[in-house]
Amino acid sequence: MNRINKTLEQDKKLLSIYFTAGYPQLNDTISIIHELEQNGVDMIEIGLPFSDPLADGPTIQESSTQAIKNGMTTSLLFEQLKDIRKTVKIPLIIMGYFNPMMQFGLENFCQKCVAIGIDGLIIPDLPLYVYENEYKAIFEKYKLKNIFLITPQTSNERIAQIDAISDSFIYMVSSAAVTGSQNGFGNEQLDYFKRIANLSLKNPQIVGFGIKDKETFEQATNHQKGAIIGSAFIKYLAKNPLSTIKNFITSIKN
Repeated sequence: MNRINKTLEQDKKLLSIYFTAGYPQLNDTISIIHELEQNGVDMIEIGLPFSDPLADGPTIQESSTQAIKNGMTTSLLFEQLKDIRKTVKIPLIIMGYFNPMMQFGLENFCQKCVAIGIDGLIIPDLPLYVYENEYKAIFEKYKLKNIFLITPQTSNERIAQIDAISDSFIYMVSSAAVTGSQNGFGNEQLDYFKRIANLSLKNPQIVGFGIKDKETFEQATNHQKGAIIGSAFIKYLAKNPLSTIKNFITSIKN
């Protein structure tokens, strides 16, 4: 069974952390992964930097820009991660835009992911119909989970289509805004969390965008399986040494 699915079966609310590969320093990727796993994070999303990250707010955009300046590339990320499964057991997901993957060659990209132990991909700009008609067979060949996003504006019909084609979790965007732009959750978002829970989808949902502390984590996981923290963690990395990552995780979980 895929590591993502095994983790989703655990009887607890899941904490997933996103960070940008190659940030703050080019060679920090492995150290950050180890710190996160050792301090109780359930899944990790490794951001593949891209020069035009449309869905990302300024914090993740800046981290992407800095990572590219540092010298991070797709090939280098694969090189950095080549031995990661010797020490890391939790699910690892690469989140990135479709353009760099296409430039690398999608089948080659998927093949490399499997070789180093990546469990799934989140590609915000890969449309469902394009995936289904052109790339689904490649993902299935390499047993990689492709994780789709929904927003408060996604219709129930579309959600049903995404649920039908998915076989791990659905990334539930908390609002239509870019990442890192919220200040807590209002009634509209909380009602959205309840509405999606009431659809009784076959795939659990993990909430992203706007989770930054214990309160928002608990709000996001009241009805859903887990939550993803990205911008708040990257802001923490910008100001604190990697050795203190434990403090950030503890502030969310305890």
